[in-house]
Amino acid sequence: MSQHFPVLIITGRPAAGKSEVIDFLKKCDPIVRLEKFHIANFEELDDFIYVWETFELDDLMTQMGKPRVWSDEKYWFKYQYIWDLYIKRLALDYKKKVMKDPEYHQKMTSLVEFARGGDNAIYNALTFLSDEMLSKASLVYIKVPYEESVRKNRRRAKPGQEDSILYHSLPDEKMEFYYKTNDWEQIEKKDPNYIEVRGHKIPYAVFDNMPEKTLDTKLIAEELEKATTRLWRLQK
Repeated sequence: MSQHFPVLIITGRPAAGKSEVIDFLKKCDPIVRLEKFHIANFEELDDFIYVWETFELDDLMTQMGKPRVWSDEKYWFKYQYIWDLYIKRLALDYKKKVMKDPEYHQKMTSLVEFARGGDNAIYNALTFLSDEMLSKASLVYIKVPYEESVRKNRRRAKPGQEDSILYHSLPDEKMEFYYKTNDWEQIEKKDPNYIEVRGHKIPYAVFDNMPEKTLDTKLIAEELEKATTRLWRLQK
């Protein structure tokens, strides 16, 4: 029997601590990572890469004297559905990995990372994942209030590293427009253990990042072990 999560979704508000947790896992001893957190060697699927690529492509279109396709000159998205497109692209990248190696999940965990804001946003994003992913998925929500998300978003900004997963940052007005609210509280109220999407019951656990734990690897390890231990029990 497998001793690791095949698909682990890590979501939460921007700057909640998702990337710091994944960076911790990258640096973790593989045996410890498997035994404590049930995470094997892993590949990360993060939709920020697609977001940044969108902006770069639109900038190239501007340089060529062509209309921008997805975003305006201030990098506001023209269409709401682009958020769903990014999730479908995550699912496509996942599908290609599994097709290349039918035994992929015997040795690998897929870590899926995204942030979503707005009414029904997190649940809606999950509906655009494939059935194959949903059938194998568990989820960790990294929990901070909006005000903490804004504070940490400001703190992590590093000029010249706007394309970095660890150091990208949003202007305050975009944080408020895109992310001030989300639907996590409604998800928790509906079921304390599972999120049901198209008949798939996804077990979930909360990594409570208040007070902030993601600056201290010891605290990350303790809170992550609590969350993944709970997930492992629910999955069984």
